Amino acid sequence: MTDMPHSLTPQDCLVAVMIAVSMSDENIRTSELITIENIVNHLPVFADFDPDRIKTVSSTVFDLFGEEDGLDALFGLIRDNLPDYLHETAYALACDVAAADGHTYEAELRLLEEIRYELSIDRLHAAAIERGARARYMNFHPEDQSA
Repeated sequence: MTDMPHSLTPQDCLVAVMIAVSMSDENIRTSELITIENIVNHLPVFADFDPDRIKTVSSTVFDLFGEEDGLDALFGLIRDNLPDYLHETAYALACDVAAADGHTYEAELRLLEEIRYELSIDRLHAAAIERGARARYMNFHPEDQSA
């Protein structure tokens, strides 16, 4: 494992949540990676973030997912290093990654539920965030959309 867990920045935590959602179904899709890259390149919260850190964060998340209690360890790192005021931001970014390919898979839904719990996201706020992600990533084929 890298030394990264001792030096997580709030931006690293946001990236870690996005990477975790992408990795949750064991199939990292190009659309998800492009979404993560676009988010990092365009959102103000990443203004001073070095995009090269994405590889380091990804490696850490991958390593943690390979451990028995890795998800719990990841959430511990995120809770320790992500300020409360960015919890809803983390959940919104996770929802965007989950919605990026136009379909939300069961493993992604389970991880989103875990993120809501671990970051104490109010259920009503979570529903609004989820609805916004669904609206942003809607395609022209409504029969393909998850409810």
